Amino acid sequence: MSRLDELIAELCPDGVEYVKLGDLCEITSAGVDKKIVANEQPVKLLNYMDVYKNRYITADILSLEVTASTTKVLQCNIEEGDIFITPSSETIDDIGHSAVAVEAIKGAVYSYHVMRLRLRKPNMITSFYISYAFSSYLIQKQIIRLATGLTRYGLTKSNWEKIRIPLPPLQVQREIVRILDNFTELTAELTAELTARRKQYEYYRKILIKNSNNIRQYSLGELATLKTGSKPKDVFEFPHKYEYINAGTTNSGYTDKANCDGDTVTTPSRGQGGIGFVGYQYDPFWLGPLCYRIKSRNDKIVTNRYLFYYLSCFNEKILAYKKEGGTPSVNASDLVNIIVDVPPLTEQKRIVAILDRFDALCNDLTSGIPAEIEARQKQYEYYRDKLLSFKGLGV
Repeated sequence: MSRLDELIAELCPDGVEYVKLGDLCEITSAGVDKKIVANEQPVKLLNYMDVYKNRYITADILSLEVTASTTKVLQCNIEEGDIFITPSSETIDDIGHSAVAVEAIKGAVYSYHVMRLRLRKPNMITSFYISYAFSSYLIQKQIIRLATGLTRYGLTKSNWEKIRIPLPPLQVQREIVRILDNFTELTAELTAELTARRKQYEYYRKILIKNSNNIRQYSLGELATLKTGSKPKDVFEFPHKYEYINAGTTNSGYTDKANCDGDTVTTPSRGQGGIGFVGYQYDPFWLGPLCYRIKSRNDKIVTNRYLFYYLSCFNEKILAYKKEGGTPSVNASDLVNIIVDVPPLTEQKRIVAILDRFDALCNDLTSGIPAEIEARQKQYEYYRDKLLSFKGLGV
């Protein structure tokens, strides 16, 4: 029997009470606007994204400075143990992200786009326990049931107050928080390692290519053909047999047919945010009208996989031809002039083999660090919902 099981058996063997959030916390949303007004004092602002992206609130994450009246500063202050949540969103699943202030922050206020929960009975419940509860299925299903809206969803203050939270004894709460903290710390360590590995990958990618011996230079037009595709008859939102590759940095949907072979480099020809992105398609796909297919003319001179690594590594050569005004674009007649450094085929294969290992480690969702992070996240979500399920009144 685990320590948590022992505590539950000892302290709440018959279940726990489910208590309304409004009875546990004072809920306020009278925050401050993003503005600078003369004769008001400058203050740091805790905004929506600070809460959305962080689990803990500290002074160093507040970067935006605004002004507020003395009354507002006193009314919208941030104390240690305050819980902040995202009360509304364009996506219903993003409602209720929470973060806990782990310190009192002087000279700071919170935005009217977030909501502050201040414990009424700190001797009965901890802020960190409430924060974990907000991400659980138990609370999320209540949020979804009570949310209203058409283009933006949210809950009224009275509906937030109605949400019921299981209230085990403090010792049980603290043990749950300790267990879940261990999961989140492990995920944070893996995420930090992934960031470091990706920086290492970016560094070695250029070093390997720049330090190759016996390099010959060709124009991209000499090495490869560049073509755009066409719009498919049907585009599906959910996975079908083939990916639809068009403008942008991700696929544009799915199709039942393919018009292009795999082992192909792609880069958008038009669109906001996609110009300069270089993709590689392992499998057959549908090539759209706003995307170039780049294919080696002779794989005895250059391989498609090497071209992918070269162009993605030196994508500034693509961006140099980017045309602004209206919709950003690049012309094939310009891209063919890009100069590519090409080492001998054996050296290309060596470079590709090394970078493939880095790429799998950093980006592969079936192996490497991303797969480990995803597995740990699923494990955390499973235990979080299990740990926060108690016998009692129910919801």
